[in-house]
Amino acid sequence: MQLITYHPDDIAGVKRRVKMTEQSEELKKLAAITTDMEFIADLRIRAIEQIGTIGSHEALLALLDVVANEKLTTKERELALERARKIIKSSPQ
Repeated sequence: MQLITYHPDDIAGVKRRVKMTEQSEELKKLAAITTDMEFIADLRIRAIEQIGTIGSHEALLALLDVVANEKLTTKERELALERARKIIKSSPQ
């Protein structure tokens, strides 16, 4: 039987990919909540805030989708825009 060894960088890369996949699934669920008009506005607002804390490019795109959604309240759209701006300002130049 042959023993397989992995370099620590390989393991770290796998952990990053797993984390990104989990984050992507969470983002999809949160994005669905933000546009579901059957949920109360407070729940949609909390979902927008959570997306803003993710801070990824995908989160930015999800927030911009919220901003463009004319069915949502002005408060929700403005909050999404504010969170999107924070992601843009925090990204490396």
